[in-house]
Amino acid sequence: MIQVNLDFADEKFREVLRQEIEKAMGDVVRKNQLPPMLTRKELMEFLRISQTKASELLNRPDFPVFREAGVLIPTHRLIEWIDRNTRWLESNSKYFEKVI
Repeated sequence: MIQVNLDFADEKFREVLRQEIEKAMGDVVRKNQLPPMLTRKELMEFLRISQTKASELLNRPDFPVFREAGVLIPTHRLIEWIDRNTRWLESNSKYFEKVI
């Protein structure tokens, strides 16, 4: 019985967290009025990451990057990518169990 309640509470927490992240991302996009395409520097500022992490992301085969005009990241595809990978992490790892 206790395990069922913990599982339910954990799922509720994850749902609230997911909603808050989506809301925050939407607020950031609206607040900053992000352009349709981000430069590498804008990506780093948006995600608050270093050059090293930006390079890692930009070299991933599944990361959305448009290289025909330099290195540009379609903003809407970036948000989708973040959403997909956050859900994958929740489903395929114990990361959230360790953090919580």
